[in-house]
Amino acid sequence: MLAVRLRQLLFILLTAVFMMPVLAVFASWGSIGEAGSLQILREMAQTVLPDYIGTTLILCLAVALGVVLVGLSTAVAVTLFEFPGRRFFEWALLLPLAMPAYVVAYAYTDFLQFSGPLQTALRAGLSLEGRVFPEIRNTAGAAWVFTFALYPYVYLLVRTALGESASQLMEAARLLGAPLRRRILQVALPLARPAVAAGVALALMETLADYGVSSYFGIQTFTAGIYKAWLSMDNRIAAAQLATMLLVLVAVLLWLERRARRRLRFSATKGARAGSAEGRPVFLEGRRVALAWLVCGVPFLMGFVLPVLFMLRPLVADWSVLSWGQFLGWSWNSLRLGALSAILAVGVALLLAFGLRSRPDGPTRWAVQLVSLGYAVPGAVIVVGLLLPVGWVQAAWPDSGVGYVLTATSAGLVWAYLVRFCAVALQSVQSGYARIPQSYDDSARLLGARGSAVLRRVHWPLLKRSTAAAALLVFVDVMKELPATMVLRPFDSDTLAVVAYQLARDERLGEAALPSLALVLVGLIPVVLLSRTLRRAPG
Repeated sequence: MLAVRLRQLLFILLTAVFMMPVLAVFASWGSIGEAGSLQILREMAQTVLPDYIGTTLILCLAVALGVVLVGLSTAVAVTLFEFPGRRFFEWALLLPLAMPAYVVAYAYTDFLQFSGPLQTALRAGLSLEGRVFPEIRNTAGAAWVFTFALYPYVYLLVRTALGESASQLMEAARLLGAPLRRRILQVALPLARPAVAAGVALALMETLADYGVSSYFGIQTFTAGIYKAWLSMDNRIAAAQLATMLLVLVAVLLWLERRARRRLRFSATKGARAGSAEGRPVFLEGRRVALAWLVCGVPFLMGFVLPVLFMLRPLVADWSVLSWGQFLGWSWNSLRLGALSAILAVGVALLLAFGLRSRPDGPTRWAVQLVSLGYAVPGAVIVVGLLLPVGWVQAAWPDSGVGYVLTATSAGLVWAYLVRFCAVALQSVQSGYARIPQSYDDSARLLGARGSAVLRRVHWPLLKRSTAAAALLVFVDVMKELPATMVLRPFDSDTLAVVAYQLARDERLGEAALPSLALVLVGLIPVVLLSRTLRRAPG
């Protein structure tokens, strides 16, 4: 009985550690009664808050429309139709997942800006002096970047949702006399609605959590406003109020995403074999093949090929801009933080998943559910939620040294990574546990195995691949993380993501190319593994 109580206490403490940033942001509203707090809120409502709300909503609406158009059309093309190059586009359309949105922003800015190669060549050829293209660093440009960086969320979910059953139902509709247009609009698209909703919610959560694109483009979003209030104005109350509003928006999107995922229930028709006539995609010929290539090729070019080429151009033109010694130092910092965070995240995920499997009581369920929400919390909110309690403790006990531990060492940064990315590891480990029958546990206990012995001798050999995938996903996410790393990193411990942002902000885009491309190369690893997994999946 004592062991059960200790385990429940451990899970409660673990939940408190992971939820403290969110709880601290909400607890900060308890200080609204202080002199000037309500005045700050009123002043923001009269000045910057309308811009934050308006720009964020316009950006989210544009990104939602963009990812639906691109993700849905590409998923329908590769799932329901057969054309030359279809197998290539099935995995190539996933490659933009390897591109951090801020890297795409740097690449397009370097190529399309007034002093970039495109406008310079056009002005010389056309004998013009002014700008040939409008400025990309605005809300429309940010929507363009997010659309081609985030459409794979919709593409992947819709492709999985349609699967084989959509082809079978479309074939049945064809036999009943429905033309192709009607079969797509009235059969395939209704099947894809829950997947589209879930994919859009995920894309919008990434958009709201972004700092690199909004800050670099100079647009007034909530995330940019949080950092401006904290770092420029030194106003923790205003930053906490903005963080709370952002957290509410993310909570609404998370609720919509969970609701949409609950509706993702599809069943293939029994008796229809893979590759049979009932489940075969529609074969395209002539101009329709060219249209399919256009639908699939443009997102692949815009989201991956062109940004990579744009970043390679300054490196090929002038290798002298590279500082390999500094690059190795930045890479080591990124690798060190990524590896440490991945190991800790996998350890926590194994602890929670094993606890839920062995004794699914209330505290364990709550711990798993709350830790699973961490990925939806933007990095800016986590930063505010970690630094607010530091300020409170420092004010009460000036000699406690808490501020030093969390800001002058890697402790605070790793804590922020774990809060945000433990959900990724937990999801992967739980998917591995779902493939282990409960009868294995019962057999092990009948043979005398108890407690951790079941995990060590039965579960672990079967979870190695899942835990390796979990560690890889957390490692890559930590490598690309920018908002929390910028504020919480120790002095002289820059990472590839931070250096790429700082160099791009200083208009040193040629030097920013190498760390940016290194992040893309690392991000390709899980994308390639995901593509191989989807190709092996039945149907």
